Amino acid sequence: MDGGNCSAVSEFLLLGLTNSWEIQILLFLFFTVFYVASMLGNLLIVLTIISDHHLHSPMYFLLANLSFIDTGVSSIATPKMIFDLFRKRKVISMKGCITQMFFIHTVGGTEMVLLIVMAYDRYVAICKPLHYLSIMSLRMCIFLLAIAWTTGLIHSVAQLAFVVNLPFCGTNRMDSFYCDFPRFIKLACTDTYRLEFLVTANSGFISMGTFFILIASYVFILVTVHKRSSGDLSKALSTLSAHVTVVVFFFGPCIIVYVWPFPTLPIDKFLAIFDALITPFMNPVIYTFRNKMKVAMRRLFVKVLTSFRKSALMHSSRNSD
Repeated sequence: MDGGNCSAVSEFLLLGLTNSWEIQILLFLFFTVFYVASMLGNLLIVLTIISDHHLHSPMYFLLANLSFIDTGVSSIATPKMIFDLFRKRKVISMKGCITQMFFIHTVGGTEMVLLIVMAYDRYVAICKPLHYLSIMSLRMCIFLLAIAWTTGLIHSVAQLAFVVNLPFCGTNRMDSFYCDFPRFIKLACTDTYRLEFLVTANSGFISMGTFFILIASYVFILVTVHKRSSGDLSKALSTLSAHVTVVVFFFGPCIIVYVWPFPTLPIDKFLAIFDALITPFMNPVIYTFRNKMKVAMRRLFVKVLTSFRKSALMHSSRNSD
């Protein structure tokens, strides 16, 4: 392929999810509701943890950061997906496609490491409660958070370095609603077998490895608690249940999409929607079931209502004067 032909592709045509107008309207309502609920839910968790001094602990510090990351997960592809539902020609530029992939894998890689950090936090809290605050100090939490973001950045840049200069000179039709490495690589007009393997090794095996590390760590915590005192096992199970649920929701689709990405599976689109929209929505739902979070949110609502009432009374008294 000569250089002139390879420079022909400057944008990609996204085939989206469906061509049916009726289904598009239903999807628009579904995606909009879940996106708004996800953003509000995660931002509410962040605001609640920041404003309530009862939640100024390592566990809730990490939870606030998880919710902040989930707002990013929701916002990378979903707004464009919603906007494109009513566009006849759904296109994304080459730069836009690469930018989307960069943020997807930066944020995704960061969340993977953050979930490991949260598992370590639960290990220290359950197995070494007397040393918890000294081990999980604010400095340590910030250090672990910096490691998570650095790892996510390296994970993303390492993959982009191999694909950013791929030649595209054939079809530009991408059977998806967003850009990601498996479908992006398939459109290159060159032998991509090695790149396919690298993507599988980088994203797929890392996802699967991280998932098994997390599950093994939870099992280790439960075994340790059971050996020490069988009566504490139910309390440990209650504490870890939210974490295990979040891990399964997050890693399930990732493992299926990236471990067997070539050829792409028909279920890939559903899993991509699940990972980009449903999982960030589920996280605040799961974590707000905690008693401390529910009480803190009630306090926040009471505080906000009291402030509104005071301002309304002041405004009415000024008007009467």
